[in-house]
Amino acid sequence: MTSISSGIYLSSGVVYFTRIAGISPAQLGVGLSIAGLAGVCGGVAAGRLSDRFGPRIVMWMTLSVAGVATLGFLAVREFAGFVVVVVVSTCGRAAAVVVTGPVINRIVVDGVGEFRAYIRSVFNVGVAVGATASVAVAHFDSIAAYGILIGSSAVCLFGAALLVRRLPVLRPSADGAGPSHWLVLRDRPYLALTAVDSVLSLQYRILNVIVPLWIMQCAQLPTWTAPSAFVLNTVIVVCFQVRVGRRVNTLVSAGVALRRAGWAFFVACTMLGLSAGESGLVGVLFVAAGVTALSVGELWQTAGGFEAANTLAPASAIGQYLGVFSVGLRMSDCIGPALLTWLCLGWKAPGWLVVGLLLLSAGAVAPLVIGWGASTRNRYLLSEARVDVRV
Repeated sequence: MTSISSGIYLSSGVVYFTRIAGISPAQLGVGLSIAGLAGVCGGVAAGRLSDRFGPRIVMWMTLSVAGVATLGFLAVREFAGFVVVVVVSTCGRAAAVVVTGPVINRIVVDGVGEFRAYIRSVFNVGVAVGATASVAVAHFDSIAAYGILIGSSAVCLFGAALLVRRLPVLRPSADGAGPSHWLVLRDRPYLALTAVDSVLSLQYRILNVIVPLWIMQCAQLPTWTAPSAFVLNTVIVVCFQVRVGRRVNTLVSAGVALRRAGWAFFVACTMLGLSAGESGLVGVLFVAAGVTALSVGELWQTAGGFEAANTLAPASAIGQYLGVFSVGLRMSDCIGPALLTWLCLGWKAPGWLVVGLLLLSAGAVAPLVIGWGASTRNRYLLSEARVDVRV
């Protein structure tokens, strides 16, 4: 249900705020950037709170808050109100995503990686459903239709919050309080892994932001190519994420997966760059090849990142660790659109090559960073134990 709400928000939020609520594009960009930064803080704070109070109660609260804020979209008529509701909504959604990791780790005993991959596939199906509903509403393009859509998005979040209440009671980590300080901030290998993932996560903004703009402005392709690219990505992820996730169940395999992701992203950027100035079937084939490679890279990155982030995190601090790991994705939300627009749309084919080499480099160093993290785990586990003794 949260994924359906996300699909609605991602596919129709910009249109609703600009066409219905009267927010200018410039104001929209500023507000979304503020919300992105707030989402970073919200995710980190939620991870810490889940260690102290248990992930179930934190997830219930964050989904409920996000639902209320989403209803608040209907009351937006000026910039200040827009900033308030979009910041609260983004924080709630980001926090719920972060807390999902500790919930899965507590409930699922065997095949955690495969289960996460299954969740990822289900999430993409939900996003596709939400996006489809948005397309239908866009056809009517009326205030009433968008009101029903936004209300449905909020109802999905409230429904998800009610379902969370049916989960088993999940007690706080370790002795009920977890480490009394931010252990993760002294864990340099884990912070390095977060930095690597933040670079690789630029690929999400390639698909959601750059590919549609590229198709409309640079590739001279039919407008239906953009939604078709989204559908192609969704189909690949839904069909193969579980299969890939099942194969990534150790730190070594996680490093290999992230390295493969880097290569896949490089191929994707190369193919998309070659579509510059192309029209007709040739251009469509280049874009299709690029999106396919991008989707394969997403499969490997998701599986490898989940496995490494969860395995390297101490059990009693899993919330704060995953909260910090989520910073990588959130920072790509903040920085990615501007950086990628400058490189890919401004420089065209050379810019795509630069982006591809950046992603390839991040994938290449990932196994080294994971190996560094594995070799230093005892140091941080001992540090954690000393903190627990003092508590």
